[in-house]
Amino acid sequence: MRTFVYLIFCITCLTGCSILEPMFTPEDVKPWQKGILAKKQMSLKGDPIDEYVDEHIYFSKEGSTGGKGVGGGGCGCN
Repeated sequence: MRTFVYLIFCITCLTGCSILEPMFTPEDVKPWQKGILAKKQMSLKGDPIDEYVDEHIYFSKEGSTGGKGVGGGGCGCN
């Protein structure tokens, strides 16, 4: 029984090392499809109010001021 459990454990661990091909690559986008991807609805940004709240929470937790990408940290040293 121990051998069977050990064998199942080893097989389960080895399946995590499998290599999968990506389902979608940028080369798969045809030139006539790029106009669709450029529409406002396809942007990664969501609702502006949700984005504002997320930024507010982030900067409140960090204890820092400024916009995105500004150097500095929560310690107050810029």
